[in-house]
Amino acid sequence: MSKSLRRVETALRNAGLPARIAEMPASTRTAPEAAAAVGCALDQIVKSIVFRGGQSGRLLLFLTAGGNQICPERAAQAAGERPERADAALVRSGTGFAIGGVAPLGHIAPLDIWADPRLLDFAEVWAAAGTPRHVFAAEPRALVSASGARLAGFTL
Repeated sequence: MSKSLRRVETALRNAGLPARIAEMPASTRTAPEAAAAVGCALDQIVKSIVFRGGQSGRLLLFLTAGGNQICPERAAQAAGERPERADAALVRSGTGFAIGGVAPLGHIAPLDIWADPRLLDFAEVWAAAGTPRHVFAAEPRALVSASGARLAGFTL
């Protein structure tokens, strides 16, 4: 088991989140790939999008429904600063995960996290579990709570 996957499994257990981790036969790097692999609606996929704060340099994590796009102005309002794209090296060094496998929890350092209210429209959502081929299912309110995310309207 990879260190990343183990960290997510531990974080889920420590949060008391009843979630099942599944290994998919194909990539789940993108929301459409994950939805196809799992067999769920695109918006049931939790995209974990990492930005760097434009003023502070801190990492900002936005958890959004798979079909939604982040609105930079609304994300800036939620975060209190303009989000800038984080490169792959910064994402890995700040979260412990590679792009395509960033989980909503189990990061190597604390992050500021916001969640898309659209995720709450479902009984179950699926998120990356630390690798590009592992995902887990969870009840969305429990996931938002376990990740420490704040609900905010930051999508288009």
